[in-house]
Amino acid sequence: MARRRHSKRRGRGSFGFLYKLLSVLLICAAIIGAMTLFFRVEEIVVTGQRRYTAEEIREASGVEPGSNMYLLNKYDIVRAITGALPYIEDIRVNRKLPDTLLIEVHESGRPFALVQDGSAWLISAGGKIVEQLPEGQAAGYGRISGCELLAPSVGTSLALATEYAAQQSSLLALLEALDEAGLTENVDGIRLDDLACLNMDYIGRFTVRMAYGADYGWELKKLAKTLESEKIQSNMTGTIDLRLESDRVFIIPNER
Repeated sequence: MARRRHSKRRGRGSFGFLYKLLSVLLICAAIIGAMTLFFRVEEIVVTGQRRYTAEEIREASGVEPGSNMYLLNKYDIVRAITGALPYIEDIRVNRKLPDTLLIEVHESGRPFALVQDGSAWLISAGGKIVEQLPEGQAAGYGRISGCELLAPSVGTSLALATEYAAQQSSLLALLEALDEAGLTENVDGIRLDDLACLNMDYIGRFTVRMAYGADYGWELKKLAKTLESEKIQSNMTGTIDLRLESDRVFIIPNER
């Protein structure tokens, strides 16, 4: 008798476990069904745009009204937008329940122009080729020179020919530092033809020399401090050499 009672209890215990498991599965299925049925995109809110319109960004996202909020792939949305609209550097996609998709974009600022084979390739501070223009339309942009692009194409990352590999990393770091400091508008040109140093033409008055591989954020702070000092007169032009290891700066005024 004791064995039969034990067997019955074990049978009831197994049935109880299966019942609980089935209940959990049914609850999960109901939740998934509710999410699929109710949480659908009714509105797409775009913020942060300047160059592109909100409608252009919505269209590029590929998200259709009525799409399920939880079945959308955020990475696919980001790839679609950046592929169609190259001036957009960064995107954040978030859901706002029950029916709103939020797309926040960050567009690149003033690009630089690298002229090659009759075309001006515009390069963002993030190192992305954002536009191709005829050479004659590059006058309003800071010029990158002394190097050669490798198979340039709009929407791709900057790639210099093999012989300029050492200069490429420094160029990208300098572009990023200029953007973070808000100084891209002050730069007339960046020249990579001198293997001893990187030369930057600045505010129409100075050539700024910097070492390759330097901490360009720090170098730009040194430059700003120098331009604010009493050594620099309002009408002065010349060369500012930032390659000294200390905070000291070497200034060579142009002869009048």
